[in-house]
Amino acid sequence: MKKLIIIFAAVAIISCKPSATESKESTVSETSDTTDILDAAEETATTGVSFVNITDGATLASPFAIEMGIKGMEVEPKGTPREGWGHHHLLINDDFKAEGIVIVADDTHIHYGGGQTSDSISLEPGDYKLTLQFADGMHVSYGQALAKTINVTIQ
Repeated sequence: MKKLIIIFAAVAIISCKPSATESKESTVSETSDTTDILDAAEETATTGVSFVNITDGATLASPFAIEMGIKGMEVEPKGTPREGWGHHHLLINDDFKAEGIVIVADDTHIHYGGGQTSDSISLEPGDYKLTLQFADGMHVSYGQALAKTINVTIQ
């Protein structure tokens, strides 16, 4: 009787275990599901800036148009800082500015204090790092969470 129970238990365990093919399909499905979830999370991020019309690695002719996007914040001209509001800055060959740092205007730190979301930029031929940085009404950076850096080549 004991042998019969042990054999029955072994058969039950073996029949519940997925085959090698089923196991691989399950792993592929789980991996695809995870990738889909991560892609969806990235697309539905609540905040962030973007280069709407330029992709990382693009080759552009000067002058070129730049379209600046923002998600989770509102664009307004410079002035008294308000929570959830600010304007764009384009940093040429520079990294994002840490949160709380004032972005000083110069030839490589362009302020869009009028609340602009587009511009036409002229650069000499070469390779450039472009960082879009969102900051408050007094040009105080919101930090890395509201910055986006891409690399472009100007012909």
